[in-house]
Amino acid sequence: MIARHLLERLHRAVQRGEVYLAPTDSLPSHERAAAAEVARALREEGPEAARETIASLHAAGSLGDVARVSALHVVAASPAVRDYAEACRMADLQEYLALQEGGSQLLPRLASADRHRGVVAFLMGHHTVALDWFSRAFERERTAENLGNVLATLLATGERAEAHDLLATVRSAFPAGFASDLERRIAADDDLRELRGA
Repeated sequence: MIARHLLERLHRAVQRGEVYLAPTDSLPSHERAAAAEVARALREEGPEAARETIASLHAAGSLGDVARVSALHVVAASPAVRDYAEACRMADLQEYLALQEGGSQLLPRLASADRHRGVVAFLMGHHTVALDWFSRAFERERTAENLGNVLATLLATGERAEAHDLLATVRSAFPAGFASDLERRIAADDDLRELRGA
């Protein structure tokens, strides 16, 4: 059973209703394009090609230091690599670099590091820990991606009623754009298939 304080924290975050439409909205456009290029390289060519793409994009100035480390985390945590120790090191380094850099991107970058830690915990089967990290990410950056991770983790821990209640709250109280973005995520993410048509 998930600790009540975690679920209460989630409900408070959802009820505040402050949202962004997409997790990459806060990134500079050149970093959004670079992140898409890295994802393509990882998907189509594999981890080594993705690392080479990250290095070349960073050298060209298309990926900043924080985004480079975030991308390296994604490669390390990917199913083809599963180097969770490296993925954790990259999340720690990302947090440090974000704090060092500060500025208007601080909270989204910290949310990204929280999300990365949640991914590793989830993949290692520590769902309660993952829920804590994903909840932190959602509190810092209210995105459909972050809430989708929370919902997937609730389902994985057997907290189906909580997942359905949160989804109902989003559908009734959040802006239509956020709810639509979450519906697209539910349609695309097999970890959320139970919520399709719910």
